[in-house]
Amino acid sequence: MRRRTLLGSLAAAGTLPLLPRLVPAAEGFSFEQVVERARLLAAAPYRERGDERPPQLAALSWDAYQRIRFRPDHALWADLDVPFRIQYAHLGIFFKKSVRLHEVVGGSERLIDYEPALFDYGGTRFDPPLPHELGFAGFRIHHHTDFEPDVAVFQGASYFRAVDSRNQYGMSARGLAIDTGLDRPEEFPDFTDFWLVRPGPSDTTLRVFALLDGPSVTGAYRFDIAPGDTTLFDVEAVLFFRRSVERLGIAPLTAMYQCGENDRRVCDDWRPEIHDTDGLAIVTGRGERLWRPVGNPTRVRVTTYLDDSPRLFALEQRDRDFGHYLDDGARYHLRPSVWVEPLDAWGPGRVMLVELPTPDETFDNIVAFWNPERPPAAGAEMRLRYRLHWGEQAPLPSPLARVIGTRTGRGGVVGHPEPPRTRKFVVDFAGGKLPLLAAERKPEIEIETSHGYTTAPVLDASPSGPKAGIWRLRGSDVFRVAFDLHWQDPKPVDMRLRLRLGHEVLSETWVYLFDPPGS
Repeated sequence: MRRRTLLGSLAAAGTLPLLPRLVPAAEGFSFEQVVERARLLAAAPYRERGDERPPQLAALSWDAYQRIRFRPDHALWADLDVPFRIQYAHLGIFFKKSVRLHEVVGGSERLIDYEPALFDYGGTRFDPPLPHELGFAGFRIHHHTDFEPDVAVFQGASYFRAVDSRNQYGMSARGLAIDTGLDRPEEFPDFTDFWLVRPGPSDTTLRVFALLDGPSVTGAYRFDIAPGDTTLFDVEAVLFFRRSVERLGIAPLTAMYQCGENDRRVCDDWRPEIHDTDGLAIVTGRGERLWRPVGNPTRVRVTTYLDDSPRLFALEQRDRDFGHYLDDGARYHLRPSVWVEPLDAWGPGRVMLVELPTPDETFDNIVAFWNPERPPAAGAEMRLRYRLHWGEQAPLPSPLARVIGTRTGRGGVVGHPEPPRTRKFVVDFAGGKLPLLAAERKPEIEIETSHGYTTAPVLDASPSGPKAGIWRLRGSDVFRVAFDLHWQDPKPVDMRLRLRLGHEVLSETWVYLFDPPGS
């Protein structure tokens, strides 16, 4: 079904009224109008949208699609003295559903039409010509600091992402995740409409409204986007549930981890590490700081961290050493971390981490989100606010030492047979008060496992001996903890580790899930 036919059918059924080309200024277009449209949409049955590409676009090769370029001189607001410009993304290849873009000026909205003149098609000719009701695949935001590179993009389902001042994209965010990590396909609701509010000459933020639609939920979103050394997204969302949702994912983050220092299962590559995140960070409602290295498992792996109103959670790219990646094209060492900061009390629930197997770096296989304790039922409404930080520096500085490295390998002692059901772990801590410790002082190790036991990695280690060893790396303020994990039961082992000095906690808590062979 053509998109124009689909929209007409929905309007006739009272499902999705066709938006007027101009709303009179007296009505004062606002976020609450988007909320009301989401509310009305949720009261109607969901209408599945198929492939909306015309045949001539569907037949495009990857190279031909890549040659389609937006003409920068046709950018929205390019002729105005304002600090933002918008470039439109073209349908094709993986982008099969169109979105409607609107400009909001002085309280009125205007639908932005697709025009072939907006794009350079790189020599490709379409017969018949592409229709004027084609729509767009999304849009890119440019900022006056340098109108060449974009600072954020909204494209595909409810995905969006941003850069910091180093102009390097990495992981993505989504409007919502539905049933991620369950034993059935997850649901991907779509942003169907965006409203771009024209900024003033001195504005430092860009306001964008969005309408979300999916089989289980509709929603209205407001994004206030502020580029900078750290790019900030203030997000407000109002959700309306058509039906109950088993696993709701709020503020989902999506990233890629193929291999790194703690997981080299899929790393037959000339580069030592390939990832745009190396771990999940959480600041709990009580203030405890957790660090969970991620991996590339052999099966779908879902980990939950119970909490009540978390202060922060993030997928971080902590390792910034180019020599650990050696890739000056992908520039993994420059990819921004993304932190989610709730701006309201979210109540009881859990931060969930989903790790999927991936054969290479082209697939995002890491997802993190907040899952409320009580699943939403059909007819439920939910309003929430949060802030996304895209950058290198965490928004809540920590006085504690941080984990800067996790490595694992063959257990036992070099030169001796490897003990059965044994694995060695090495965890490096730095920062906080560790540099202030006298040379002869060593932090105390607090270590726990869900089953099995740990020992210091020495020849005569036994369950009754030391649980782990610690020392300061020569010529540095890095403290290294090493231990051997021993297990009998092949089920996964949860581990926790942190450093103390008497009653004082010196470090964040390292948490890890180890899958023994055969688990």
